[in-house]
Amino acid sequence: MKTTDTELANAAAGGDRDAFSALLARHYDSLFRVCFRLSGSRPLAEDLTQDICLALPAKLRGYRAEAKFTTWLYRVAVNAAHDARRRAATRAKAADGWGDWEIARRAADAETAEGLDWLQTAMRALPEDLRDTAALTMGDEMTHAEAAEALGISEGTVSWRLSEIRKRLKAMRDEELSA
Repeated sequence: MKTTDTELANAAAGGDRDAFSALLARHYDSLFRVCFRLSGSRPLAEDLTQDICLALPAKLRGYRAEAKFTTWLYRVAVNAAHDARRRAATRAKAADGWGDWEIARRAADAETAEGLDWLQTAMRALPEDLRDTAALTMGDEMTHAEAAEALGISEGTVSWRLSEIRKRLKAMRDEELSA
């Protein structure tokens, strides 16, 4: 009989290293995919995933099994991504006014961003709430209800956001084709 995620999470929260390893083995790849979609960059996704894994033993103590483990885990990922974005924004703000060095750094960042494929660019162009919704519903087969629970919003809001995402991505594509 297969051990459930909830059973593994509860055991891991109690210090069971084997249970924690089993949880990571079971969910690491999907966690990385969500982090990649949230960050838009493989190196950032790798860092974010590792940070989550390092914090996970302590966070598991707060898991109450009120939602599926994956829903809870993806909410942890969304929160971690928000924290990372805030830290990056704070660093960028602190760097403002550093003269030629900062201008050169920003130019290099812009060149790097131009080299990313269309989907990554499009995802980053979306507002944070739409990006988070897309990241949770793409590829990992989260239902609208599961994504709504992970994001703390209604299922109808998830449906509206997905409609808005489709509309914006189509507009971006049409703009590129007409240029």
